[in-house]
Amino acid sequence: MPLKVYKPTSPGRRGMTGSTFEEITKKKPEKSLLVPLKKSGGRNFRGKITVRHRGGGNKRMLRMIDFKRNLIGVPGEVVAIEYDPNRSSRIALVQYPEEKRYILAPKGLKVGDTIESGPEADVKVGNSLPLGRIPSGTDIHNIELKPGRGGQIMRSAGVVAQVLGREENYTLVRLPSDEVRKILNTCKATVGQVGNPEHQNITLGKAGRKRWKGIRPTVRGSAMSPRHHPHGGGEGRSPRGMSPKTPWGKPALGAKTRKNKDSDRFIVKRRK
Repeated sequence: MPLKVYKPTSPGRRGMTGSTFEEITKKKPEKSLLVPLKKSGGRNFRGKITVRHRGGGNKRMLRMIDFKRNLIGVPGEVVAIEYDPNRSSRIALVQYPEEKRYILAPKGLKVGDTIESGPEADVKVGNSLPLGRIPSGTDIHNIELKPGRGGQIMRSAGVVAQVLGREENYTLVRLPSDEVRKILNTCKATVGQVGNPEHQNITLGKAGRKRWKGIRPTVRGSAMSPRHHPHGGGEGRSPRGMSPKTPWGKPALGAKTRKNKDSDRFIVKRRK
């Protein structure tokens, strides 16, 4: 999918790029699969800001995506490819015999294609199978980490992992970061690469376009006073004089933040 380049009619338009939406076949979403999306402004249940630089943005409705793919052995027909404002990838509307569901649209999936989920499904784009049934070298996405929980990783636009082989009850999967990880054979994954791979090449062009997404400005610590940030203060532009810090004095770059030690035993090769 190519990108469109806007004419430089203003400084904000100069260099701006966007999607052409050629693959979109249906503009209005399926009403039965919509739920309201309440904004939090980055605040938790106590009203404390736990994620900074969030607020505003366009109103959106949440599309209910079928990450579990738990209709085993039931074929479904792709009836539309739609835009989803809540994610970078496109979504596909699938008509099953008794209901409709949204799934992440893999690259190459078209309207009229038939997809299926289950251990007996063919290894083709859009089908969901247990990792133990997927041959080595196959590209996959929407991978479960625990059986039945639903896909938790490899869901962004353009991402793809690869099946490397088997090791007893586990499948070796290489992630885009070059990390190799062991995942249970009974965990499911979808064959193919997530669609809309050109998303990473989009240039927003202006600050307002970031605000439409609900992201507020980030102020440099060096532009603050020493009371508000460890990097602040000094006459004119001053060097940090320290390793990079957060506003609360914690290390900001290079410090290890990984807390989930229980899953270390499943990492065969680290990304670094």
